Amino acid sequence: MPPSDRSRDPALSNHQSPITNHPTRTALRVALVAGEASGDLLGAGLIEQLRARHPGAEFAGVGGDAMRAVGLDAWHDASELAVMGLSEVLRHLPRLLRLRRGLRKRLLDWRPDVFIGIDAPDFNLGLERTLKRHGIRTVHYVSPSIWAWRQGRAAKIGRSADLVLCLFPMEPAIYARHGVDARFVGHPLAELVALDPDRAAARAALQLDAAAPVLAVLPGSRLGEIARLGEVFLDAAARVAAELPGLQIVVPAANAGCRAALQALLAGPRFAALDVHLLDGQARTAMVASDVVLLASGTATLEALLAKRPMVVGYRIAPSTAFLVRLLKLMKVDRFSLPNVLAGRTIAPELMQEDCTPGNLAAAVLHWFRDPAAVAALDPVYRDLHLQLRRGASSAAADAVDKLALPALPGPSP
Repeated sequence: MPPSDRSRDPALSNHQSPITNHPTRTALRVALVAGEASGDLLGAGLIEQLRARHPGAEFAGVGGDAMRAVGLDAWHDASELAVMGLSEVLRHLPRLLRLRRGLRKRLLDWRPDVFIGIDAPDFNLGLERTLKRHGIRTVHYVSPSIWAWRQGRAAKIGRSADLVLCLFPMEPAIYARHGVDARFVGHPLAELVALDPDRAAARAALQLDAAAPVLAVLPGSRLGEIARLGEVFLDAAARVAAELPGLQIVVPAANAGCRAALQALLAGPRFAALDVHLLDGQARTAMVASDVVLLASGTATLEALLAKRPMVVGYRIAPSTAFLVRLLKLMKVDRFSLPNVLAGRTIAPELMQEDCTPGNLAAAVLHWFRDPAAVAALDPVYRDLHLQLRRGASSAAADAVDKLALPALPGPSP
């Protein structure tokens, strides 16, 4: 079988050298696919670190402005993959399938030494599985939340990826139970956020009264989350304001759609008397400026931890989904917010589903305002967790990719 045909034989061993089409090439060739803004930043950091090790390396695939700025030959823009919500995914599914088919063919023709799928598991894992069958080494960067949901997915992910790069320290052990190579590389956000955030500067940037109490309210970055949580969170904030004269409430909106939805809620007579500062983005600044954060479960809870602010975490999912989760026992942890999972104990009150009521949320928020000793006790815990996550993620990820990809090269990299 000639090399060009052999490279496309799906029966090839998963570990066969992926460079049969390029027997004389010595420069590292890396393909990456990132599907949203956070993945674009991860990809940019990784490209910078790999290029420092391999100045002649080639990088191509799917990314955004940050990855292009550091040298990615972008065959498609990351925005083409940024689709959220079931109805939106279904509407775009034919286009996404066409894009993945075309990308798969182009990648098999280009023959990278390693393919790195950055997050976007629904798109990337299938692509990784095909490329792995064709002898191309594959990496999945950012593990899905297997620590919380369906840990058996780890084995499936291992069938797609030769290596999984994890942002959290509890994840590799789960993969190890399924025989999957996974490495904790740290979280890039831990590098970006200062160990001692400047509250006074954040309040000045948002034009807030430096002496008055501040509550940050983040009901989610998606319209569905705002529909389920927006009114509940604002009602809780109103109850807190009734107990704390002069309370300033900052509400960051993730995008124009979220801002419009929040404005519609705030236009109601129940919230007319509140001192609300509706922001365009600036979620991290809002958290740093605050005394307490009320927020939906998700990545924002990690940002609140890094901002060193006490928080109350609430969440609601559709009742039918909640019923199935409980019936099938899909949730494998007692705690669902990242600060509590990382700490191994409850450091942030969690109010889920039926417990996520305005009264419960307000009582938990008021506890933080009224107990400064409890707030002070959080600081060393937050700093320790911050330092655990501050591992030089991009450099650590590049080291792991290097070890996987370099055996594919027939000679030394330049």
